[in-house]
Amino acid sequence: MPLNEQEVKTLTEKILSMVKADDASASVNSNKQSHLRFAGNNVLTSGTTEGRNANVTVWIGGKRGSASTNDLDDASLKLMVERAETIARTALVDREYMPTLGKQIYKSVNSYFKATENLSLTDRARQIGEVISMCEKNNVIGAGFHSAISQAGGSATKNGNFEFERSTGVGLSVTARTQDGQSSGYFLRSHNDIAKLDTRRIATESIRKCLEGRNARTIDPGVYTVILEPQGVADLIGSFAGTFNARNAEEGRSVLSLPGGKTRLGEKMFDEMVRIYSDPWHPELPGSQSAQGGIPSQRVTLVEKGVVETLTYNRFWAKQKGKEPTPGPVNMILESTAGTQTIEEMIKSTAKGILVGRFWYIRGTDARTASSTGLTRDGVWMIENGKIAYPVRNFRFNQSMTKMLGPGNILAMSKPERVGAGEGGGGSLLPTIKVKEFNFTSQSEAV
Repeated sequence: MPLNEQEVKTLTEKILSMVKADDASASVNSNKQSHLRFAGNNVLTSGTTEGRNANVTVWIGGKRGSASTNDLDDASLKLMVERAETIARTALVDREYMPTLGKQIYKSVNSYFKATENLSLTDRARQIGEVISMCEKNNVIGAGFHSAISQAGGSATKNGNFEFERSTGVGLSVTARTQDGQSSGYFLRSHNDIAKLDTRRIATESIRKCLEGRNARTIDPGVYTVILEPQGVADLIGSFAGTFNARNAEEGRSVLSLPGGKTRLGEKMFDEMVRIYSDPWHPELPGSQSAQGGIPSQRVTLVEKGVVETLTYNRFWAKQKGKEPTPGPVNMILESTAGTQTIEEMIKSTAKGILVGRFWYIRGTDARTASSTGLTRDGVWMIENGKIAYPVRNFRFNQSMTKMLGPGNILAMSKPERVGAGEGGGGSLLPTIKVKEFNFTSQSEAV
């Protein structure tokens, strides 16, 4: 069972009482994870694991040492502290050392749901049984992964700060493939609250994409108008909020960099419709009460009407530049500052374009242009004269994310929906996006 607040507080205080170093921070965390995996329309594995661990970081004369353990008895905690202090004495000076935080005030985030922590294994088995039955009825081969996690933990500093937080997450991914292996569909959703995980919808969408992707045609690569479903948007820019790092920008290592150590802060480098922000208390995407370095979280607007509004400064870089540290993003929400359209409306208004549901094997190619390459997967369709005309084979793409979201390139956006890049919670709140130009560079034999 995950630790409660008093248990975490007692353990972190005990660890810090053992520290002889000049400064220190201690953390204690616990988690409970369970899963059910299926493939070939059969359940393969099911299990639950529980774990607890502690970590301590110390500084002696500005030198840093860290150690951890998964045994929380007094002897193991003492040995952990001694190891960290031994490492610190022989380490180089930590040139970016900042004294640990004093007492902070955190506003709690509602990311814990008891029903998720105590999910019914019987209900899970019944739901996955229904998913498998749906695959069999449609003569497709189903595979998927249902995962849930409950986490609780906290940290304390030698300078008097303490925080405790707990959260839950649950997710399901389903891949459906035709018997001949020539068409595939995929759908993934996750949430903190198991009551909001619609397993039937996940199965229905993956099966639909699989069946509608049969007999795909080969078409030439090139620059196309493209409608990106929310999962495809998440695959490309689900972690885009990390781009707004002030140090990377000021050191010339970012798409937000300008010559001479200047940045694009205040510049309209995105489309007028683009708003990107982080909101720890958004009911559909709760984040964390603490951001980088333990600073209390805040709502942070990164882009508003296409203009770069914020660059995030950690405590060290803020001190170097004479600025206040920025909490930084703890989740990512992209929404339209103007009206929205449904995906059906986007398709209806498209004379010729491509609909993409998902990307995979994505790799960054140039941080200074925010460019990536990767492949489409599990369903791509040609749109002609306002209707989905036929499925097409997969592509490789090379695309700058800032150009994709750039001025004049966004034709429409839907209301945002919670999507993610993995099971068990997490994710972003993202819309379907219709872009004027997207660069497909070659064909792919992937299904």
